[in-house]
Amino acid sequence: MSGTEALLNTNPAAIVPPLWTWQLFVALGINVVVQAIQIGAYAARIAGVRTGRIATSISLFNLFMTASRLATLIYTLMLGPLSDKAGNAIKVLLTEQSQLPDSQRLISQVQHTFEWQLRLIIIAGTVGTILGSLMLPMFVYLYVRGVRSFERTKSLPHSLARIFNPRVLWNVLTHLRLPHYREIFSFSTRNIPRRLLVFNVVVTGIYAIGVVAAYYASVLDVNVARTAIGISGIINGIGTVAFTFFVDPTSSIIQDEAVKGERPHEEVKAMVFYLSLTAIVGWLLSQLLLFPAAWIIAAVAHIVNHGR
Repeated sequence: MSGTEALLNTNPAAIVPPLWTWQLFVALGINVVVQAIQIGAYAARIAGVRTGRIATSISLFNLFMTASRLATLIYTLMLGPLSDKAGNAIKVLLTEQSQLPDSQRLISQVQHTFEWQLRLIIIAGTVGTILGSLMLPMFVYLYVRGVRSFERTKSLPHSLARIFNPRVLWNVLTHLRLPHYREIFSFSTRNIPRRLLVFNVVVTGIYAIGVVAAYYASVLDVNVARTAIGISGIINGIGTVAFTFFVDPTSSIIQDEAVKGERPHEEVKAMVFYLSLTAIVGWLLSQLLLFPAAWIIAAVAHIVNHGR
């Protein structure tokens, strides 16, 4: 009798992986930081208007957006062990199903535990988005300093290295303040295209569940696990294309018009505020979309594997 079989016979519930693991804590922490930085990248729009250096601010915006998406791969790495533990437990239970009458309940329990791990990761992303929105004044100051430093040094790595200068770091932290409620209520959506905000909700929702839904699908149907995880790249690719087509160009036009004096600068601040607000809505919406998206991914993976 193997160790797994003995464990099933003595304590079947012990095969269900624990909810809290160190991989989950790492994934939660990284996702908070990554999403805060990604929202902070919106501040480059305001910095570009204040300094008049559109191209430089866009360069910094793209740098931070790319870096945050690259960092997302690190928390994705933590999803691997979590899904492996859940998937392996389900495979064992399916193998022992004829000898273990309670196996279906245990399989559901394994899937439910893994689902909650993924929902906690989504909650962490929501918290990071909220924190990034609250720290937008600090990010604006950071980007303005970054643009001016780049103009002086003509070296982006040198300008980024200055962030770690204790004096510069202290000056940045002193600008960490919460937006005043009067400032928040002064922002108007009157001249902000509604489609920009709607698309930002959709794109954010796609990014929020693109990876986690694919991993969830790999546990819903362990026989097509690798195919389901592979679909996550397609989903994120669709999200990138949607952002490039529908969100980034419109926000760039608003920024350009503000620099040319065709719009007041306050409208750029309003745009950044509502982009961050709709990003929060997108993360909240992703909680509702997680299971349907995972089910669809699992169904597509099954068709790809078994379709004729």
